[in-house]
Amino acid sequence: MAKKTIQDVPVSGKTVLMRVDFNVPLDDQRRVTDDRRVRLALPSIRSVIERGGRLILMSHLGRPKDAPDPKYSLKPAADKLAELLGKPVHFAHDVIGPDAQSKAAALQAGEVLVLENLRFYPGEKKGDAAFAQALADMADIYCNDAFGTCHRKDASMVAVPQAMGSKPKVVGFLVEKEIQYLSDAIAAPSRPFVAILGGAKVSDKINVIKNLLTICDQVLIGGAMAYTFSLAQGGQVGNSLVEKDKLDLAKELIAVGGDKLVLPVDDHCGDRLAADCNKQVTPAGQIPDGYLGLDIGPQTAELYARRIRDAKTIVWNGPMGVFEMPPFDAGTKAVAQAVADSSATSIIGGGDSAAAVEQLGFAEQVSHVSTGGGASLEMLEGKKFAAVELLDEK
Repeated sequence: MAKKTIQDVPVSGKTVLMRVDFNVPLDDQRRVTDDRRVRLALPSIRSVIERGGRLILMSHLGRPKDAPDPKYSLKPAADKLAELLGKPVHFAHDVIGPDAQSKAAALQAGEVLVLENLRFYPGEKKGDAAFAQALADMADIYCNDAFGTCHRKDASMVAVPQAMGSKPKVVGFLVEKEIQYLSDAIAAPSRPFVAILGGAKVSDKINVIKNLLTICDQVLIGGAMAYTFSLAQGGQVGNSLVEKDKLDLAKELIAVGGDKLVLPVDDHCGDRLAADCNKQVTPAGQIPDGYLGLDIGPQTAELYARRIRDAKTIVWNGPMGVFEMPPFDAGTKAVAQAVADSSATSIIGGGDSAAAVEQLGFAEQVSHVSTGGGASLEMLEGKKFAAVELLDEK
């Protein structure tokens, strides 16, 4: 799936409309607390402005209710971008209204305009054609550099490139890299190919587990979803988080997975969700009443680390336990350390696992940290994205 990139099109004297993912966390003073998503967009942004293009950036932030809400304004992200670029960045207080229109028309070569939050307009989530056309009319070139929303059908992702007609429609460097890593991992992995799946719910990962069992050599299971598997095998899970309506499904995955599906051999439990709770390590499936599983146990951590060390390709999505709370971060730490120490191609699939790898300081030691939890999961399911399919082929 080789798509044209922003570098493949001449931008001098042209206006580029770029969809970025500036959905950044803000504190109570509305300051950006983690600028990673803005930093990751810089190569694509610089490619346009350093070659004499005019750049309009659009993004969503948070979940406003289809109307302007100062709490979700993109102005702090625009200010952070100006700081990182070391030059002024214009900001429009609407998206397709008079402020956006006049500022877009006044843009000079090498200048950047950030539009207000796309989700202030109901047309964004609805994929509205008129809303999309008004955005498309502002520009000569469309660029998608927002992998985190590539699995969505929002107007800015699908209807806008459709409304561009025969004008160039390309990917940014971030989306190019995501597609390259995630699709290559699935299409032609170096083996052994090991997937590590954690998180709370089997239901969130059913299709991923099913797909990965057909292409991986091992699928290692951690996080709270392991207790649903444990209960399905007739184990005791105490007060652990389980999906009782998914037990038949868990049994089916165990049967289909055979030796490929690797489940924990021990659990680290507590009598409540607190760092100072009473703790014990129990064999898997033997969590006593009054206790709940909060992490994989030390034997499982060692078993998983050994499997990871032997791998040539690793995909990891979801923490092994309550990684925000010591000592129940130990399993996630052990897995992160093993992935970081490995010489394999290692892909961290967004969301909490990306946060864990960043927090533990291993981000530089893995091959790729995805910016999109939901999007990377859907790509690992083998799904195609309309937002990418309709862009220009190389």
